[in-house]
Amino acid sequence: MTAHPALISWPDDPSDAAGLALWSSDDIAAATGGRASAKFTVSGVEIDSREVTEGDLFFALKGESSDGHRFLEGAYGRGAAGAVVEHGTFGANVLVDDTFAALEALARAARARVDAGIIGVTGSAGKTGVKEALYAALDRSSRGRAHRSVKSYNNHVGVPLSLSRMPARTTYGVFEMGMNHAGELAALTRLVRPHVAIITTIAPAHIGHFAGEDAIAEAKGEIFEGLEPGGVAIIPADSPHFERLRAKAALHAGRVVSFGTARDAAVRLLDALPAPCGGTLVTADLGGRKLCYTIAQPGAHWVANSLAVMAAVEAIGGDLGAAGLALAEMAGLAGRGARHTIAADGGDGSGAALLIDESYNANPASMTATLQQLGATPAVRRVAILGAMRELGADEARYHAELAGPIAAAKVDRLILVGPEMAALADALGKSDAPALAAAIDVSHVQNTAEAGQCLAADGVRGGDAILVKGSNSVGLGALVRALTLREQ
Repeated sequence: MTAHPALISWPDDPSDAAGLALWSSDDIAAATGGRASAKFTVSGVEIDSREVTEGDLFFALKGESSDGHRFLEGAYGRGAAGAVVEHGTFGANVLVDDTFAALEALARAARARVDAGIIGVTGSAGKTGVKEALYAALDRSSRGRAHRSVKSYNNHVGVPLSLSRMPARTTYGVFEMGMNHAGELAALTRLVRPHVAIITTIAPAHIGHFAGEDAIAEAKGEIFEGLEPGGVAIIPADSPHFERLRAKAALHAGRVVSFGTARDAAVRLLDALPAPCGGTLVTADLGGRKLCYTIAQPGAHWVANSLAVMAAVEAIGGDLGAAGLALAEMAGLAGRGARHTIAADGGDGSGAALLIDESYNANPASMTATLQQLGATPAVRRVAILGAMRELGADEARYHAELAGPIAAAKVDRLILVGPEMAALADALGKSDAPALAAAIDVSHVQNTAEAGQCLAADGVRGGDAILVKGSNSVGLGALVRALTLREQ
């Protein structure tokens, strides 16, 4: 029997003719207007000499307090194939007038050379998770030809770096974009030039730099300014800022797609049931057709995230089935929901406790969502180690104090508050004037991560505990998570 050719070979793809190297010295020089000292090719792009690997291109960027040119020897020593520099060096290089301008120029060249579907993601919370879920879905259905920004490379340096790393053969690109001032997203989205732009949610993150949530919504809406002609804007239907976002999107998008529980949402949640794995079984209406899928990640916020993912996959022409599989298999991200089983003593005698790592960032909306998730987690004892939320401006004390309700609703048994900003919450919970509210909660307020670790060590990690660690990244609770995961089973 002779197999049909379609069963034994992939269809031809024009991008197959593209070279395998990420960049050649000639490409880099042409894109940046620089001059190459020698012929070389690179397989990656890096701005931190400590993270350079064999074959990388190292950009010697100048910052306020450091100059990448000081680390050229280390970069070459770790295997850099070449560097972009502002003055000559002993290794292969491309000489330019301004290394940061050159990075942006290489990013624009990377975007211009691909025939790919590009998605931009922003939001006050959930953008990294949505970006990772989209990447997993699109990579699965594109023969491994999806690309995305790694970690949280979402600022004025991270976005051009992520673009410059995009291979010529890319079929889908997913880029996270962040901001804490007006105007930042407008610049980033014009570099990315997405075909689909998503806003996950609007919340008072970085509100210290804005007049209010309306101003945050207006600034997040800048992501639509870079949409390619006929592009799709995806916005949260349940947001109180929906009309503002829709009006902003309509100025730039060929089509506006909403997601959520609202009756007129284009991608609408019909049902969400607890799944045996601890996640959620979701039924959604995608404009007249129903889709049922499972989310591995627990929490109502992930249900909303999944609707945004499905809206984007459909808008970019991706495979919805692959998206469903990706959501069902997606593990928690470090600092953003990763779950660890760690060794414990006493308690229920199981010898194990659950550690929920949400240590990367925090704002009022994400704190509330994560506390709800903790409250829904079966446990003998619920422990929350909460770090301060930063950049909240004049209403900082109020935002912290308002966490008292979600903490009580989550039935937290032991609470360790970290950072001076948490004084308002400690007071609200009864450490000072309102003892009735926190009568059943054992509360400690400490100044830093080291003291939080000492508090937890004094208590002991007990069998059957569910321990949530969450706070703004600058509080440094990631160090506590790393210490606790040394006990991982």
